[in-house]
Amino acid sequence: MTQAAQRKKGQARGAEHRFYNPQGQEVKTRDEAFAAPRETDTEALATEAKLTLHNGAVTFAITLKYNPNTYPHVITGGQITSGICGAPWDITGGTLGEQLRLDAKRAGQGSCASRITVVGEFQNPPAYRGTYGFDGSTSSFKHTTRYEC
Repeated sequence: MTQAAQRKKGQARGAEHRFYNPQGQEVKTRDEAFAAPRETDTEALATEAKLTLHNGAVTFAITLKYNPNTYPHVITGGQITSGICGAPWDITGGTLGEQLRLDAKRAGQGSCASRITVVGEFQNPPAYRGTYGFDGSTSSFKHTTRYEC
C-alpha cells in the first residue's frame, strides 16, 4: 500500500469515529464518553415510566423513576398513587427488565401493610405478569402490569 493510500485510510477511519456520553452529547475523546458522570449530569441518569397494575377489580397507578444507563434498569424512586389502600406509596427500589421487581413503603395514612413487593416476568405486548404481596410476601396476589410509556 502506498503512503498516500495509508494516509487516506487513516484519515477516513478518524473521521468515522464519533464519541457520545450517556446523555447523548458528542464529546471529543473515547475517555470523555466513558467518564464517570459529573454532579451536573445526575438528571440524565433518571427517566420516568408509567405502569398500571391490574388485579381483577383493583388497579394501581404507578409512576417510577429508573436509570436508563443500566440493564436491568435500576428503579430509583417513584410512587404508587392510587388503587391501593394507604396511597400514596413511595417506591424504594427494584429493577425493570426481563423481570420486574418493585419495592415500596406506605407513605399515606391507614392501617394497611407498611410495605409491598411486586414481581413479574416480561411478556408481549409490553407488560409484566406475576404476583405481589405485603410485608415481605411476594406471592399473595396475581397481577398483570402494563407498561404505559
